[in-house]
Amino acid sequence: MRIRKNIALVAHDHRKRDLVEWVEWNSAILAGHKLTCTGTTGALVEKALRGKVAAKNFPEGFEIKKLRSGPLGGDQQLGALIAEGQIDVVIFFWDPMEPHPHDVDVKALLRITVLYNIPMACNRSSADFMISSPLLGQEYVPAAYDYSAYLNREIH
Repeated sequence: MRIRKNIALVAHDHRKRDLVEWVEWNSAILAGHKLTCTGTTGALVEKALRGKVAAKNFPEGFEIKKLRSGPLGGDQQLGALIAEGQIDVVIFFWDPMEPHPHDVDVKALLRITVLYNIPMACNRSSADFMISSPLLGQEYVPAAYDYSAYLNREIH
């Protein structure tokens, strides 16, 4: 991972307000990184940061990469970016108390972060710990899992 991380931001509907508040609170730190968001979350984050970007708290050319909305394929797009090595950290404020029509996509996203050893914060407390970690501002090489036995298995 480079010093400037690619940070993905995702939030379920009942957690979007929490994520936006967290982003506003941590805008100075986030300014030094690249942000990728699923659709609706990205629009809300962009709106919240618009004034801070105009106030020059963010580097020139700062933008938020917005994917599709989660239920419309955004979770899968994010999973693909993780598999391609384009995401370093995931902040995903998910709501454990609400049913989600795209629950299988959410589970797949959680699975792919573990598979590729990507740090993921699922609530404000874990996001606070993650963003305050000295590792966020340093180069970091996560341990890669060895899947050679799986890749070389014999199929009968």
